[in-house]
Amino acid sequence: METYAKALFYAIPFFLILIIIEIMYGVIIKRHTHNPLDTISSLSSGLTNIVKDSLGLALVIISYPFLVDYIAVFNIKSTWLVYVIAFIVLDFAGFLNHWLSHKINIFWNQHVIHHSSEEFNLACALRQSISNVIGYFAILLIPAALLGVPEEVIAIVAPVQFFLQFWYHTRYIGKLGWAEYIFVTPSQHRVHHAINPEYIDKNMGQIFCIWDRMFGTFQEEMDHVPPVYGVLKPAATWNPILINFQHIWQLIKDAWRTKNWGDKIRIWFMPTDWRPKDVREKYPISIIEDVYNLKKYETPASTAFIFYCSFQVLVTVALMMFMFYNYSTIGFNNLLLYGAIVFVGIYGYTTLMDGKKYAVFIELIRSLAGIAVIFYTGDWFGVNLYLSIGSTVITAYFLFTIIASIYFAFIENKNPEINIQPAEL
Repeated sequence: METYAKALFYAIPFFLILIIIEIMYGVIIKRHTHNPLDTISSLSSGLTNIVKDSLGLALVIISYPFLVDYIAVFNIKSTWLVYVIAFIVLDFAGFLNHWLSHKINIFWNQHVIHHSSEEFNLACALRQSISNVIGYFAILLIPAALLGVPEEVIAIVAPVQFFLQFWYHTRYIGKLGWAEYIFVTPSQHRVHHAINPEYIDKNMGQIFCIWDRMFGTFQEEMDHVPPVYGVLKPAATWNPILINFQHIWQLIKDAWRTKNWGDKIRIWFMPTDWRPKDVREKYPISIIEDVYNLKKYETPASTAFIFYCSFQVLVTVALMMFMFYNYSTIGFNNLLLYGAIVFVGIYGYTTLMDGKKYAVFIELIRSLAGIAVIFYTGDWFGVNLYLSIGSTVITAYFLFTIIASIYFAFIENKNPEINIQPAEL
């Protein structure tokens, strides 16, 4: 986990810089693809995923090292060829996992967060899951294990393959000629994120599009069918933590409510649009029927509030960067506490973005917990070693958060109402 944390220490600033460049480019050409609150929600989702993954908070069913030790038929040495093989096998495993996530109810829960944005931009690439707490991906790497690809090679190639999926989440790059026949491109991935009937559940590839072409899930972007983004059952919240568990909560309710015992089991493994008949009739769920008249989720947001939420994101990034830099020194138990404070903070300000007044109490509890850590330890997880007034600055931040959340919840936002804006196609 420490190695992964170090990789993120360098990757996060790089991603943020690219997102800022994309926003600035949109301003220059006067064609925006970013909604401020949506972008903040996307960045916040990425941060929750980073907290979860960097702390290793998952139950692994079977590990790749175990598979290599017990089922390897060959023993490939770490030459350049083994890295190529590992990359291809990883990409195919990613395609299979992606296909499962779109086709099976229980797996869709771990992927719905990535599709929840009603925009399409580099920021939405960071909408990654925190609900994938069961580690089964190694099962999909059995071909690599049979070939004897060393675990060290997988450990190097996997984050590279993952980070390479960032760049094609943009509307500013058109079709790329011959590359469209080999690689996943922005045009192809716009199709994947679209909810148009012509596009939905297409282009599951991650780096190579050849898998989609082989298995019949490929769809080219068509000029006369502009993509509409989001999910057919809109999230209707900026809170990424709620989005992560909306689908599984619906599955739990449906499994509980249905009278058919077979359906209580079947529901978890059926397609993502399937619900028991008795539950579907008694508890209907609104689904978007006409995507071309989609009304995007929006909440009131003054310029001051947008700056405040942006400030919260930047501070959260700074706190995470310090955690990665000081990872081994902080220690696992303290890392759990550190991660919890950051996690609750994200829940707090994104709940405030939804116009919920109880967000103040979340922020109050989180801030008081942070101040308590500083009071009882005399430090903020070792920050005073690098900045003598570090704990004072952190304390001031928590106090400011309390005051600001009260202001935006009870003074500026006296009568919160959801404001729906028509989609821009």
